[in-house]
Formats: sequence, C-alpha cells, structure tokens
Amino acid sequence: MTDDAPPAPEGSLVRRLGSGFLRLLGLAAAVILYLGVAKILAILAVRVGADLIEGIDPLLPTDRRPNIGAASFARRELAADILLQVNLAILVLLTAIWRQGAGWRARLALDRTGPNGMRARHLLLILLFWPVLHITWVTGTAEAFGATFAHGVKLSPTLSAAAVAAWLAYVVIVAPAAEELLIRGEIFAQARGFLPPAAAILVTALLFALAHVSAWGLARPVSLLPLALMLGWLRWRTGRLWPCIALHGWSNLALIAYVLWPAAG
Repeated sequence: MTDDAPPAPEGSLVRRLGSGFLRLLGLAAAVILYLGVAKILAILAVRVGADLIEGIDPLLPTDRRPNIGAASFARRELAADILLQVNLAILVLLTAIWRQGAGWRARLALDRTGPNGMRARHLLLILLFWPVLHITWVTGTAEAFGATFAHGVKLSPTLSAAAVAAWLAYVVIVAPAAEELLIRGEIFAQARGFLPPAAAILVTALLFALAHVSAWGLARPVSLLPLALMLGWLRWRTGRLWPCIALHGWSNLALIAYVLWPAAG
C-alpha cells in the first residue's frame, strides 16, 4: 500500500483556482467599496457643512458658486481627509459587528484572548529601528522613479496652528488607525479565511500599496510595500492590531519629521 493520495481531478483544481481568484477579487472590491463609500460621505458632509457655515447655498450650481479662497479650500480639503478616515473606521467597525456579533474584537484583532506572539522588547526594537529603514527605502524609491519627494515640501501657509495640529493628528493617529482597521483588521480576517498566513500578508500588503496610488504613479505604492509587509507580519506574529497601528503612525511621524525638517531651517 502507499500513503500517496491520488491526484486531484483537473476540473477540481480549476474550480479551486477559480474560486481563489474570485475571492481575491472580492478582497480588492471590498477595499474599493469601503474607501469609496467613506470618501463620498466625507465629501458630501464637508461640502454641505462648510457651505452652511459660510452662508453658501449647497445647491448652487458650480458656475454660480462664490470663490471661497485658498484658506477655506485648504480647510475643506483637510476636513474631508480627516472625515474620510473617521468614516472608514466606523464602516469597518459596523461591518465587523454585523458579521461577527460579540466576536467583532477578535475578528479585528482588538481583543486579548489569545497570547501575544512577540516579546515586548522585540516589538520595541522594531519600533525604534524601522523608521530609519522606512525613510531610506522611501527616499531611494522616489529617486529611482524620478519623483520630487522631499524637495521643497512645506505646509500650506493658509493653515492655522489648529489646522496644522489637526493635520498632524490625522497623519499620525487617525489615518493609521482607520487604515489598519481596514487592511490588517477586516481584510486580513477575510484573507485568512482562505489563505495561509504568508499569502494573506502578501495580498493585504499589495492591496494597501495599491490603495495609495497617486499622482506619483507607482512610486508611492512601491515605497509603501516594505512597510505593508512588515505590518502584515506584525498582525500575524502578534495576533494584535495595536502594534500595526503604532508602527504605522510612528513611521508616518518619522517621515514627516524628515521631510519638513529642512524646510523649518
């Protein structure tokens, strides 16, 4: 007798591959849907809210709208960015509660029922040294793609001190928390439903990077890929989401300090 299992029928293999591909498309569609709904709600809220505050009829056609000025426009953009992330976090939390009920914290890796798979000192070392690697990779990627990253970057002079503080909180706290809830929380949980850990880490990293496609083309997604892989590994290794949020926010803060420091002199 032999312990070797008979080969799977070709039709069965094709069906499994097709099912896996459809599930991957479903993950991508979920990311697009979450971000799209959150952005639409944010734009509508800021457009209507800001217009009402400034005494403008929100229903005025574009050609009859008054010029709101650079300062108001900058505030609106910042408010829309912040509200997008707040909406995103709320949507993810509501979805997790709807899907999992009382187990939503476990689904998003926000509970402590399972053991932490990483010693605190190891996590601290990662938090201390990762920003150096992140900045080196991001700046090197920008040069390789011919992007203008970190050249003459300054904060908008139209932003008040309160607006700058709100922007900093958005980049370091709000955005990392919301994005990690989505990618390393909900999407990672969905991916682990049909993928092994390494594949789930890779797929969520690619989705995270592609979600950041901008005017720089592929430069920004490529620059974020190592961070995305590290965040996915942390999510799997620790079984917790908060280390991902901490590293994401800390990396953003370090990059901001690097970019703005020369401009401050």
